[in-house]
Amino acid sequence: MEKFYPTNKLCFMMKEKIKSLAGKYYQEVVNYRRHLHRNPELSFKEFNTQKYVEEKLHSFGIMNVRKLANTGLVAIVEGKNPAKKVIALRADMDALPIQETNNTEYTSQVNGVMHACGHDVHTSSLLGVARILNEIKNDFEGTVKLIFQPGEEKLPGGASMMIKEGVLKNPEPVSVIGQHVMPQIKAGKIGIRKGLYMASTDEIYVTVKGKGGHGAMPHLGIDPVLITAQILVSLQQIVSRIAKPSLPSVLSFGKVIANGATNVIPDVVTLEGTFRTLDEKWRDEAHKKMKKMAEGIAESMGASCEFNIVRGYPFLVNDEKLTDRVRSFTEEYLGKENVEELEIWMAAEDFAFYSHEAPACFYRLGVRNEELGITSPVHTSTFDIDESALETGMGLMTWMAIKELEY
Repeated sequence: MEKFYPTNKLCFMMKEKIKSLAGKYYQEVVNYRRHLHRNPELSFKEFNTQKYVEEKLHSFGIMNVRKLANTGLVAIVEGKNPAKKVIALRADMDALPIQETNNTEYTSQVNGVMHACGHDVHTSSLLGVARILNEIKNDFEGTVKLIFQPGEEKLPGGASMMIKEGVLKNPEPVSVIGQHVMPQIKAGKIGIRKGLYMASTDEIYVTVKGKGGHGAMPHLGIDPVLITAQILVSLQQIVSRIAKPSLPSVLSFGKVIANGATNVIPDVVTLEGTFRTLDEKWRDEAHKKMKKMAEGIAESMGASCEFNIVRGYPFLVNDEKLTDRVRSFTEEYLGKENVEELEIWMAAEDFAFYSHEAPACFYRLGVRNEELGITSPVHTSTFDIDESALETGMGLMTWMAIKELEY
C-alpha cells in the first residue's frame, strides 16, 4: 500500500504530473547539457561548472546550497515534514582529457578536454530533477539531497572527498541513488542489477632494476627486460590459479617501458597496470601476493623490484532491497519492457564509496540511437547521446525520489 499517495489514482496523477514537467523542462535541460558539453572541465578543476550549477539551483529557488570538496556542491530540497525521511541523488561533473572529433553545435570548445563519459548528462539531468522537485515540494514529505560531485575520473575520487567532508551527514540519507549513461542501451530504457555490480580498481607501478649492457653480451649484465617479462607472465597466476574461479578478478598491464635499443639492454624497466576485483578481503590478499611474487622473481635473478600499488575505488554493490524498489519504480514509470538486466562489469566507479556508506543503487540510462548514428562507447572522441534520454533521466529520477520517500 502506498504510504503518501494511498490510492492508485493519486499515484498515477503524480506520475503524470512528473512526466508533464519533464516534458516542459526538457529543452531547458538540453540547453544545460549543451552548455556543459561545450565547456568541459577536468577532474577537481570544475570551478566554472560548479558556479553554473549553483546559479541554476538558485534560479529555481533552491537556496540551501553549499560547497564541498572544493569544486563540489550539495543542495537540499525539503518537502512537507522534511525530517520524516531523507534520501540522496548523485551526479558527477568532471570531463576527460580527450580531444573531441564530433562536429555538432555543442562540440567541446576546450582543446583536449571532452565530456566523453556523460557527466554533462548526469549533471544537467539532476538539475532538471532539482527544478521539478522544488516545484512539487508541497506534494511530498521528506527531504532530497542533491549531490553534484567533482573528480569521479581521478583518484582519490570526488565521492570519497565529499563523504569525508560530510555530504552524507546533517541530514543523513537512508539511501543514495545515482545514474550513469550507457551507450549500449537504447534511449528510453535503463539497465539495472542488484548486488555486486562493478569492480574495485587499483593502479600498479613496477620498477625492475638490473644491469644494462650490450645486447651481444647479456652474460655480463642483469637483463631487466627478461626479468620483467617473467614477472608479467607469472603475475597472471594470481588470477588464473590463486583467485577463486567464482570470484571475478582482472589483472591487466597497459604500459611497459624498456628504454634500450636493438643492441642495448637497459638498466631499468617500468611496468604499469590495473587490478580489479569484487571482494575486499581477496583484494588485500592479492596485493600482498603480487608484491611478494614480483620481488621474489627479481631477487632470484639478481635484480631488484619496486612494486607499488595505489589503492583506488572499492567495489560497487547495489543494495538488494533498494534496487528491487528502484526496479519497481522504473517499471511503473517506463514500463517493464524498458528495464534491462545488467551483467557484472569490471570497470570501476567512485559511486562505490557511497555504496559502502549507505544503501545505494547505481543504474544505467540508455542513450543509444542507431538511426542517428549514436553508438560510440564512453571514453572515445566520438561519444554522444540521444538527447531524448535527458527527459527520461530527469523524469525517472524524480519519480524514484518521490516513491523512495514514500516507502
